This record gives sequence, C-alpha cells and structure tokens, in this order.
Amino acid sequence: MRFNTGDTAWVLASSALVLFMTPGLAFFYGGMVRSKNVLGMLMQNYVTMGIVSLIWVFVTYSLAFGPDWHGYGIIGTLHFFGLAHINQQVPGFVGAKAQKIPQIVFVIFQMMFAIITPAIITGSTADRLKLSAFVIFICAWSVLVYAPIAHWVFSPNGWLAKMGVEDFAGGSVVEMNCGIAGVAVAMVVGRRRGWPKDSMMPHNVPLALLGAGILWFGWFGFNAGSALGANVLSANAFINTNTAGAAALLAWLVGEKIRTGKSTTLGAASGAVAGLVAITPACGFVNVWGALVIGVAAGFICEAAVHLKFRFKVDDSLDVGGVHLVGGVVGTLLIGLFGSRAINGVNGLLLGGNATLLLHQAIAVVATVVYGFVVTWLIAMAIHKTIGMRISEGDETVGMDLALHAERGYELGTGLGVRVGSIFTPSQE
Repeated sequence: MRFNTGDTAWVLASSALVLFMTPGLAFFYGGMVRSKNVLGMLMQNYVTMGIVSLIWVFVTYSLAFGPDWHGYGIIGTLHFFGLAHINQQVPGFVGAKAQKIPQIVFVIFQMMFAIITPAIITGSTADRLKLSAFVIFICAWSVLVYAPIAHWVFSPNGWLAKMGVEDFAGGSVVEMNCGIAGVAVAMVVGRRRGWPKDSMMPHNVPLALLGAGILWFGWFGFNAGSALGANVLSANAFINTNTAGAAALLAWLVGEKIRTGKSTTLGAASGAVAGLVAITPACGFVNVWGALVIGVAAGFICEAAVHLKFRFKVDDSLDVGGVHLVGGVVGTLLIGLFGSRAINGVNGLLLGGNATLLLHQAIAVVATVVYGFVVTWLIAMAIHKTIGMRISEGDETVGMDLALHAERGYELGTGLGVRVGSIFTPSQE
C-alpha cells in the first residue's frame, strides 16, 4: 500500500503534541497541590509516561487494535504483541476508513492517548497515593480497563463502533474513562487528612495556568490529529477544539461570578480544560455552532459539577470527575443533538436526524461509566487490601516530596544545604 507522506508527517507531529500534554498536565496538577506534594504529582505523571510507553508496544496496543477476539467486539488478540506483524493493515480500517499512514505511525499516535488517560487519574488522589501502588495500578488498569474500552470505540471492530457510536478523539476512551476511574480510586483511597475542613489551596496558580496552556496547545494534536490526515476534517476538528475551549473558559468565569461574586484565574484554566474535554468526542462531527454550544454547556455544567464532591463527600482532589467525567458525558451526548453530516458522520436531532444517534451515544456513556467504575474499583480495592494504596499519616503530614522522593520542589529562603547520600538536609548554620 502506498502511504501519504503529508498525512504521515501530520500524525507524527500530532503525536509529539499529545505527548507534550502529559508534562503539561503534570504542571497543571502540580500547581494546584500544596507545595510539599508538587514533586510527588510530577513524578506520578512522568512515571506514567515510562510505564505506558512500554506496556503499550508490547501488550495493550494489540489488545486495543488487534484482530477481534472471536468477533464479539470486546477485546483484541495478541496478534501485534511486541509490534509483530507491524506492516499489516490495522484490522477494520478498510474502505472509506482505510488509513493512509503506516501502522507504526498509528501505534505511536495512539500510544500518547494511552499515556495521558491514566495520568489524568492522578489528580483525583493527589497528596496521598503510594508510588509503588500507583505503578501496579497503572499496569493493571491499562490492560483491564483502557485497552477494552479503546477496542470497543476506537477499533472499527469494537461493539460500540459497529453500533454507530461517534467518538472522534476519546470522549469515552479517554475523558469519561479516566474521570470515572478517578472517582473510583478516590473512594477506595479515602479523603486527604483534614479535608474538607483544612485549607488546601493551590500553592502555585501561575504554574497551573502554564500547564493548562500547554494542554490547550497539545489538544490540537489530540483532536485534529485524530483525523489521521492533513485534510479538511482535521481543520474542522482544530477550529472546533479552539472554539469550545474559548467558550467554556468564558462560561466558567460567568458561572463563578454568579455563584461567588468572583471570577478566578484558576477558574479560567479549568473552564478551558472543561471545554476541550467536552469537544474531544465531538470535534470531528459538529460544525462551529455546535462547538460553541458544547463549550458553553461544558463551562457552566462542569463549574457546577466540581462542587458535588462536597455533597457526596468524595475527595476527588483536583476535580477529575467534575471536569473529565462530566465534560466527557456532555460532549458525547450533545453529538446526538448537534452532529452534522456536512462535517462527518450523521445528523443529530437538531439538524434533521432521528433519535438513534443520541441513543447510541447514551449507551456508550452508560457502558463506559459502569464498566470503568466497577473494574477500576476492583483493581484499586485489591491493591489497597494487599500492599495498601495510600502513604502513612506521617508521610502525608511531611509531604510526598520529602517522604517518598527525598526532594523538595522549592528551596527558597532555606539557605545553603548539604546533600547526605540521596537526602537533602538543610544546613545547621
């Protein structure tokens, strides 16, 4: 098969943009935790890059995109284990869906999605998750949760894909998946000591805004790159991504102003992320008006949703559920209303379509949320009951940076210090 060099170059560039999102996420989260835990948060995200990069090329890519196991649309086989048979066509991508890029390029692009999805979960358990338990969790979750749901939706042979579910860049596979997983793990691990009574304000809002800016930048590769080509569909996904992010940013600020009388810089960053989350499944299926409505809806709804954790007493520390789960649901369902055949796919209800698409989108929401919550909870509970998921009370008081990594994120105003072995000890002078 002859490949398109322009499409190949665009997807490779998009892959790099998506990988850059994970350090951006680390900074976004790192700025929102207390200073004694900033390195712990960055460490979890960087460890995720290492773990998933390896497990993807050897196992989970094949489970997600390999030949369908017995034709059930549930999981792939290990046909591509260790990137074997890499010169073959990706199963199911035939006819109008035929790829114009080498399979190895598709492996690289999808690997970046597999990396950032579990990395997002780290925000729900900030300040208290044991690194060793986290490593085991990521390995199990990638195989048992991410790979099956990716096969259901992203593989043309998956049961949701064959049903007609539309998910351009990961509303189910990435956003709802990590969002409900974050809620499940937070429930198993338990609340931070002192939450919600004690003040746990972000220690570095500029760092969080920098991270959000990197996320916005990388999201163009995330969404526009999912067209798998440098074409008009990619351009539509690009403009819709920016439109929704901008609209949600402003809507979140209005919602904050109405609720508290103040609009915050962290709210602006969170609103932008909420809009980018919501447009992820829809960016290749709606026009710019649809993107605008989705962004506004996500901004208002997610701003309200992040406060539900206090009502339900679930310490989802950095609002993974309120932003990623809720935003993913909003975007996925609104495709059923605003989907446009002129862009891609079929028309939604408000553009002359029937209720079938909306029903399919609702089925995807229910299937993802139920399976993701149950299996994630079982994985987390199994680890929690064996080696334990959270750090000790003393380590949580000291902070993850010193307790787990023998480092501090900042040494401002502490004077000179000496290094003893691998532990930094302030000087006695």
